[in-house]
Amino acid sequence: MILRTSKQVIFTFLIFFNFIQPLNSADYQKINKRKNLFTNSSALKISNNTELTNWSNSSSKIIFGTNYVDKKFLNRYSEPLLADLSKKQKEIIIQSDKQSEINNVIFADGNVSVSYRGKILNADNLIYDKFNKKITAKGNVELVIGDQFFKVSYLEYSFVTKKGYLLNVQGSINSNTLMDDLSSNFSLTDSNRIKSLLQKRNKEVLHTPEKINNWIFSTERIDIDGEKWKSDKAIFSNDILQFKQVKIEINSLEVRSFKDELRFRSSLNYLVLDENISIPFWLGNRNLSKSEQNFDSKASWTLGYDNLDKDGLFIGRKLNSIDLGDDFIIDLEPQFLIQRSINGQTKSFVKKGDLVTGEKVIRDTEFADYFGFKSQIKGKVNSWDLEILNQINTLDINKFPDALRMKFLLNKEISFLNAKWDKNFYGVYRDRIWNGSLGEAEIYTGYGSKLEKKYTWEVNGITNTEVFSLGLANLQGEALSSKKLVDSLKGNLFYSIEKNIPLKVDKPKNKIIDSSYEYIYEPIKKGLSLNTRLSALYSLYENGKHQEYVGFGFGPELILGNLKNKTFDYTRISIFPFYKFKNGDSVFKFDQISDKFTLNFDFDQQLFGPIILKSNGTLNLDSDSNNYREFIDSKISLNWKKRSYEFGIFYQPHNQAGGISFRLFGFE
Repeated sequence: MILRTSKQVIFTFLIFFNFIQPLNSADYQKINKRKNLFTNSSALKISNNTELTNWSNSSSKIIFGTNYVDKKFLNRYSEPLLADLSKKQKEIIIQSDKQSEINNVIFADGNVSVSYRGKILNADNLIYDKFNKKITAKGNVELVIGDQFFKVSYLEYSFVTKKGYLLNVQGSINSNTLMDDLSSNFSLTDSNRIKSLLQKRNKEVLHTPEKINNWIFSTERIDIDGEKWKSDKAIFSNDILQFKQVKIEINSLEVRSFKDELRFRSSLNYLVLDENISIPFWLGNRNLSKSEQNFDSKASWTLGYDNLDKDGLFIGRKLNSIDLGDDFIIDLEPQFLIQRSINGQTKSFVKKGDLVTGEKVIRDTEFADYFGFKSQIKGKVNSWDLEILNQINTLDINKFPDALRMKFLLNKEISFLNAKWDKNFYGVYRDRIWNGSLGEAEIYTGYGSKLEKKYTWEVNGITNTEVFSLGLANLQGEALSSKKLVDSLKGNLFYSIEKNIPLKVDKPKNKIIDSSYEYIYEPIKKGLSLNTRLSALYSLYENGKHQEYVGFGFGPELILGNLKNKTFDYTRISIFPFYKFKNGDSVFKFDQISDKFTLNFDFDQQLFGPIILKSNGTLNLDSDSNNYREFIDSKISLNWKKRSYEFGIFYQPHNQAGGISFRLFGFE
């Protein structure tokens, strides 16, 4: 997460280059040398209608021309003027309250506005030395490019030496539109809209689920040297409300801009939480194509617990993503299995020579058993998204068949029956499946295809979620009643509909929050509601074998508190019994319909401030089961929850796995 966000916001340094560089397109030799002093509002237009000597290998030809513009005239004809400017994208317009030119130096004072191809630069004062090709802007310097907004106290740049610097830089970035804004034209009238939105951001924000598009940032100084941009320290934050809860400090930042690529590097960086806790991380050397607006690589340390495959506690280091070309990247994570190395033994493998489905036994470890490896390849195949996951739980080559787990997924969204569906093809090798009271099971090998539609809507306050899927696969896995491997084709059909029905609910008027919401990213919908679910499954195997069920359940959910006070201001309790009417059996263990009657519990409780205890579990109430009255699925976590981020430590007793979770939240 840390590096993905860093890589998105680093495009900031290209924006200034994108605005300044077009002025580098011609050597201004034919210039109107008249010395003009304007006491009224003035505009200076630089157009491309006169031939000049080119010194940047560009075909653009621009010349200074002087226009006398009265302020009343400007107000009266502002809209036609802006419309005309949108058509003349290759013109540079300088407007100000007062302009003068002395010895080839242009002085613009008061409400200075410079526009070029929809990019807007505002300042209190601007000086342009036509002989030395040097521009200086100071006093409330603002740069607006689409949804991107920047404030600078001082800007200086030479088009001859290609050197300059920016002081006290602050800004707001929308990573979702950043690359489009850099390359597209922008209506001048949108600048007021952007600044108006920024003013509102200081007071109120709206949560953007599953994405972080908006960032604020600051740095004391940016030095420009040709294609290279440098800053000793740049600070970014997703907390656009207060710039307080989360800060990403990038140190010794150096950015190089190329034609279609951005390359950058930094030293040791820090994730700062609540201005008190600093977590170091390395950004490393990295290349980024301008086409990559969304970046999913995560280069950080991970700490986890997996007793089944790794014998307990382990640590991993996610390395920098490697570009494989043609829209493919690979992420690598070497792992050190801490608990296995301390114990000197492992119980993650079967006895040598046994079937992979055999009982796992205690074995002495070799040095190579202390290390594991995880990799992920992601990319595009035409319009399909491809993902390949590999996990190796030892580097001992003699254990590779029992240590390797692999999965690939080819997925795209399609239109079918006037609806959006997810279509995928997949393949697996030794995929772990948890199947309630039957415990851990495996698909040894398999491949197949799945078509699924998921749709959520709200009617009269009732939230409905509908899922419908079709699947066909060729699988090999552990047999239902023995340790042998069996093969079978499988076709399945699944449908479910869930409802959340408010009984007595205090629903917020809107989802907007202000700085008083320290612990949550949106107002809480509190009160009593009823959750219901109806589902059905039919699975068909070779030789006519089949299994099916129809299930239903309903139960209450109670939410109390606003999570705004320091202690016990939030409680969530959910109880959900579910019953299945079952018929038939599977040929496999991993998908056998088991546990006909279950009871799901959820309990979340604020303890103090941002500390929240979360727990959930599934109690088996099937009297025919060997695990009757036992929890067959469970998780407990202790979370530090804030408006802009959430950190948690969790453990899952049912499969003896655990770890650390961390999330950032986005706003607009």
